[in-house]
Amino acid sequence: MAYLSVPINPLPPPVNRRPDVEPEISLTVKEKDEEKRREKVNSKIASQKATSIKLRSEATKAAIGEKSGPSNSKEPLPLLENLRAHIAALRWESALNVFDQLREQLWYRPDSDIYIKLIVVLGKCKQPEKAHSLFQAMISEGCGVNRESYTALLSAYSRNGLFDKAFSLLEEMKNSLDCKPDVHTYSILIKSCVQVSAFDKVDSLLSVMASQGIKPNTVTYSTLIDAYGKTRKFAKMEATLGEMLREGQCEHDVWTMNSTLRAFGSSGQIETMEKYYDKFQCAGIQPTIETFNILLDSYGKAGSYEKLCAVMEYMQKYYFSWTLVTYNIVLEAFGRAGNLKQMELLFRSMRSDRIKPNCVTLCSLVRAYGKARKAEKILGVLHFIENADVMLDIVFFNCLVDAYGKMGCFVEMKGVLEMMERKGCKPDGITYRTMIKAYKKGGMNSHAKELKGSFASVQKSSPGLERQNLQHSVSSMKELAMKQDNFHSLPIVK
Repeated sequence: MAYLSVPINPLPPPVNRRPDVEPEISLTVKEKDEEKRREKVNSKIASQKATSIKLRSEATKAAIGEKSGPSNSKEPLPLLENLRAHIAALRWESALNVFDQLREQLWYRPDSDIYIKLIVVLGKCKQPEKAHSLFQAMISEGCGVNRESYTALLSAYSRNGLFDKAFSLLEEMKNSLDCKPDVHTYSILIKSCVQVSAFDKVDSLLSVMASQGIKPNTVTYSTLIDAYGKTRKFAKMEATLGEMLREGQCEHDVWTMNSTLRAFGSSGQIETMEKYYDKFQCAGIQPTIETFNILLDSYGKAGSYEKLCAVMEYMQKYYFSWTLVTYNIVLEAFGRAGNLKQMELLFRSMRSDRIKPNCVTLCSLVRAYGKARKAEKILGVLHFIENADVMLDIVFFNCLVDAYGKMGCFVEMKGVLEMMERKGCKPDGITYRTMIKAYKKGGMNSHAKELKGSFASVQKSSPGLERQNLQHSVSSMKELAMKQDNFHSLPIVK
């Protein structure tokens, strides 16, 4: 077969394609003169309209300037969108600044819904006094108070431990005609009470609800189940769960299941956890990624690595995408078991999935390498940190000090203090006590004595430093459990 000398175009020829250049159409002299005349008339009309619009616009601006003085009026939509964005991001100072701008506008009308949202944000951001001031401002601007506004202020008080004010406000609501508390009000107050383990107040609130004929809803029951489980009150937890199921009107959901599984799994009651998992599945509750994280964490802490691997395979089979929490759980589990090969394989998989490690991840690696006496591997983690954008905290540095101390790497352990100084992180009591213990164990009593003197001088100059860093350490270590919580957002505004 002879080859064609002209290349073949693989695309079909265009059909009815409009030419790129319009064909010229010859016009007579008369037609051309008529066309020029029309263009001139249209141009004059357009110029007159533009001038008229400009004059009207300037007159309107002048009138607004006379009424509002030097401040410029802004469009409603951008201001409101800006306010919503700050509220959603819990930036309370910026939200209040935008709200002040909003109130200065000519078109502003007081809106109780905006006030309620701001009061809720201030409560979440630990600003209960400002929430109260905003509540008073709402009343002074003529917004009628209702159940939702009272509940928002009550939430701000109870979230921040001001229970006397919260219960006083509850009594005020109970004595009102139109603002009586409902199940949402009580659920919010119950949630705040259980967070500080004030179960006597919880029992009192449940009794009041029963006397007023207010039945707990799914959120109320799930809050109690979660709280009883975390405080190891298993008898009360099972009794509450049984009452919820008997009620019939409150359908248990995946949050109820997760709270129950977490309670039994974290206490090592694996068989009971599995029994309830089967019960919830039979009731039609489908597991989520949080459910599998709880199972993985429970099996890892119990040393049931076969079951842990089975859950991992199930997640892979049914395409459950792993989160940062999932990776942190399995890394910790295999690191605790001394299976460094599997741990490193999972860490590489985590990076290939483009999931950014955090301090919890790095602590798991350091602890595992310290336990296995792999100082060179810890050095590799530090090299990784230098090239990664990871915010280090006191928990990580204390973990690093502990790992080096257990291995007897005293030079490296002392070098952690210099690293902390470069990173702007101050050592706390745990840091010093860990180093002193390592020095004593290694027979380096002079070093331990010298460090005790430094520790005493730091405590004397900054008495609140250790407590502050300890609180930060506790909050960082609780990160894993907090991220696993799948709390319902309690509805404040209906």
